[in-house]
Amino acid sequence: MTIEAGQPLAGQPTSARQAGPRRPLGGLGRAALGRAGRAALLATGRPPVPDALEPLVQAHRRHHPQADLGLLGRAYRLAEESHRGQKRKSGEPYITHPLAVTMILAQLGAGTTTLVASLLHDTVEDTELTLDQVAEGFGPEVAYLVDGVTKLEKVDFGAAAEAETFRKMLVATGDDVRVMVIKLADRLHNMRTIRHMKPASQVRIAKVTRDVLIPLAERLGIQVLKAELEDIVFATLHPEEHTRTRALLARHEDGPDTLLAPFAGALGRQLAEAGIAAEVTVRPRHCVSLHRVLLKRDAAPGRDGRPQEPQPADFGRLLVVVEDNADCYAVLGELHTCWTPLPGEFKDFVAAPKFNLYQSLHTAVALAGGEVVEVLVRTRRMHEVAETGVVALGDPRQSARGGEQAPDELDRTDPARPGWLSRLLEWQQETPDPDAFWSALTADLAGDREITAVTELGETLQLRAGATCVDAAYLLGEETGHRCIGARVNGRLVALSTVLQDGDRVAILTDGSDTPDGPRGPYGSEGPDGPDGPDGSENSGPAPEWLAHARTPAARIAIERWLADHPPRRPVVRTGPSAGQPAPPAHPVAAGRPAVPVTAAGRPGAPVRLARCCTPVPPDPIVGYPIRGGAVAVHRAGCPAGERMRDDGRGALEVHWRPGGAPPAGYRATLRAEALNRPRLLADLTAAISGEGVGIVSAEVEPPQELRVRHTYTVELPDPAALAAVLRAMLRVSGVYDVERPHAPPGGGPGRAPAVPSAAADGPARDPAAPEGNADDPPAPGVRPSWGIHGRTAAFSGQRSPSPNRGPEG
Repeated sequence: MTIEAGQPLAGQPTSARQAGPRRPLGGLGRAALGRAGRAALLATGRPPVPDALEPLVQAHRRHHPQADLGLLGRAYRLAEESHRGQKRKSGEPYITHPLAVTMILAQLGAGTTTLVASLLHDTVEDTELTLDQVAEGFGPEVAYLVDGVTKLEKVDFGAAAEAETFRKMLVATGDDVRVMVIKLADRLHNMRTIRHMKPASQVRIAKVTRDVLIPLAERLGIQVLKAELEDIVFATLHPEEHTRTRALLARHEDGPDTLLAPFAGALGRQLAEAGIAAEVTVRPRHCVSLHRVLLKRDAAPGRDGRPQEPQPADFGRLLVVVEDNADCYAVLGELHTCWTPLPGEFKDFVAAPKFNLYQSLHTAVALAGGEVVEVLVRTRRMHEVAETGVVALGDPRQSARGGEQAPDELDRTDPARPGWLSRLLEWQQETPDPDAFWSALTADLAGDREITAVTELGETLQLRAGATCVDAAYLLGEETGHRCIGARVNGRLVALSTVLQDGDRVAILTDGSDTPDGPRGPYGSEGPDGPDGPDGSENSGPAPEWLAHARTPAARIAIERWLADHPPRRPVVRTGPSAGQPAPPAHPVAAGRPAVPVTAAGRPGAPVRLARCCTPVPPDPIVGYPIRGGAVAVHRAGCPAGERMRDDGRGALEVHWRPGGAPPAGYRATLRAEALNRPRLLADLTAAISGEGVGIVSAEVEPPQELRVRHTYTVELPDPAALAAVLRAMLRVSGVYDVERPHAPPGGGPGRAPAVPSAAADGPARDPAAPEGNADDPPAPGVRPSWGIHGRTAAFSGQRSPSPNRGPEG
């Protein structure tokens, strides 16, 4: 279908007479009936349709044989009178513009109300006619459409006039998509005459058309209009490339078709033998479509390393139009039976329509000579919708009033408000700034397609191509997005930056269970202290890094708003009592006890140094090694550094913890926390450590890998008994799934976080100062791991999670 030619779609009447022939009355001939009709018309005082409307009436009658031509005549006369004396840049009378726009809409099959509004669409903006006068003469529906496409004055809005005009049009489109249909037809005619504009204006208008209007035409499914707009923009912004591509297309059109036409004939004969009624035609590519194919060939050089030459199949595709949905799959069966289908090229948009109403079966087959031909299969109704989109669906308001026809049960579209438009209208309300709105609009429309993902609970998510798990989280709700700490795609944990593909199965993991889809946490529960963590601070909220992963404006706006309302705070690391404040009374150091914590057999009075690599703390099993100066270095049993000293020939010394002994500044211990990465994790961990009266000497945070992050802290313990309490406090922090001491030996010493006593425990809790035993030992009766994810490292490597009855490394 081409708008210029105004050819009718197959199967539709081309005139009022075709729609239903009438028998002559009283034996009068056609000439007599014509004279009688004109006399009756003059007798009633109704003026005939103006001659300028005759082509328009003919195009309109093809789609709407019973249209009210009198209403069109009145609208034309008012528009012609209002624009009288005005000229366009080309020097033509201004009335030629609304007349041409209305002709485009008539060829698309728009209704009479849309055509009336199109004839009047510039009257309120450029003439003395008011919106109230339009409503009085043609009704509020026409007035609403005219108001929707009327531009805002630059006098009132300045540089923001264009952005605010588009915002106004989009809001109006949310109630009636015909507003945007009229705007697209208006832009198409302006682009056809863009050569009369100044070069700078041509570039500016072409860029706005490329960035906003063409994507909107794609989303409304009006392919014939979109294709012509693309070609004109291509010629305006890239004239040299357009000239080369157009010349290549012209040479192909002038030569004989030795591939597509013969294959179309062969396929038509095969379908006829199979008893499938079908119309097989060659669908040529337009200029931009061919240019995209050539770019793909340039990006994939041949065996000799040089760009591949265009093939005959690059210039077009085969279109097969059948009667019903079942025939589509019957054609597919014949194609794949008689010719070799290419793996991965089949796409079923009949069962799963695109977001822009498009339905077809796509496939590609290899012919005997090795050529590959693309084939599209659709019904007549699908073809009509594929060409004209929402226009083919008719007036949504009449359908809502139960007017012309009942909705098709197989029609899965929403002509009044498509899903992408609803989402766009939601986030535009959150961007009052015109520049921010314009940037978000162009970014949202940049993707030329959408994908469909499904949650593990069966909810369908429509996302733009390139969207990440962050976008999916915010599509489920702003609260879900803010509380997101991870995602699972197709059953595997992935990073939040993971780009989703069409058909992915997604689960959003949050730090709580009160989300729209029920439990979304990694294990379906919150931490023992609820979503706010052990110290009552709020843990939920996005990180600034999420902005780099968000592809949809809704997600970006929600993240930016949250970050603006929650400015970042520096984590408070307490390394001791603040000036003028008493020290926390958690684990005070006993006054007057010996400063030497370890005694070495056979070396009384020798200086003792606790190794910094393994940071031994009573009651760790320890080994001493002599070092220079007669001192003794004390390592935990099994420490790799100590083993190397022994391999170097240093004899091991028998050392023992001195009862009641302690270094002057307390024991140093190194603790390592494995956690799901989330905002403010560092602040919450340091707060949990300092809350136990323990000073932090140093902290190291490794770069996140996938979902995981590793924090390493060196702390000063006022008493050995504080170690177990600190490990428990760290494990209670939301998102932390494992806490250990680096270089922990296989047995002895509190190498990992001890289990947290349950509030409902029947037996007494284990003494935190006593040895915890082997890490592989099962937890004591009446004791459960904190948050239900203690030691679940295997879950992140794709292995089976350990049994809840096994130890952390079971």
